[in-house]
Amino acid sequence: MTSAARRLLRQPSARRFALLLLLIAAFGVALLLVPRPDPEQIPALARSLGGFAPVAAIVGGALLLVALVPRTFVTLAAGAIFGPLQGAAYALGAALLAAAIGFAVGRLLGREFVAERVRGRLARLDGWFARQSVLGVIMVRLLPIAGFGLVSYGYGTTGARVLPFLTGSVIAAAPTAIGYAAIGAAVTSPGGINWYAAAPASLGLIASVVIIRRAWRAERQRRLGPSRR
Repeated sequence: MTSAARRLLRQPSARRFALLLLLIAAFGVALLLVPRPDPEQIPALARSLGGFAPVAAIVGGALLLVALVPRTFVTLAAGAIFGPLQGAAYALGAALLAAAIGFAVGRLLGREFVAERVRGRLARLDGWFARQSVLGVIMVRLLPIAGFGLVSYGYGTTGARVLPFLTGSVIAAAPTAIGYAAIGAAVTSPGGINWYAAAPASLGLIASVVIIRRAWRAERQRRLGPSRR
């Protein structure tokens, strides 16, 4: 380790940021090495929990998401266990809780370090996140940038506001939550759920195109505005 790196790690904000990176790396390694559970055993586990199964589904799903498990897997499992509607509701609850946890961890461990060092274009990007509305969060969530948990950690390190972030995260997750929960339910009850799966996916695609187009037009007007005055 160089002397510059040692000096940097003496700073509390740098140590917290390093801890955040180590945490994300550990989750990534665990995701590759830990064996996946047998899908056939999950419904039996849910039945054994009785009335606590919904709470366990939301809390357990949230913990899996912050551990970087893909949201598709969590939502499919929820649909297979609880059916399309309840599964989608529990998957959205897990997404909301996971977004809050990831944002809080990113804000606690990474925000100070990032705020002290952003300059130039990065400072403008951080300002964009700070001004971001619910629509902007939806746009970022719908883009295939990174997994749900990783985006939540990243948002916490920016100046983004928590309420628009949580609201946008849930709205962006809703179409695929309904769609994948329906697909998961169809695995255990085949032949009964066609439109549940198709309609939300189509709406999600349409929403993605509309949001990206509106954001592009708004950014273009902002850049052309000063030159017209």
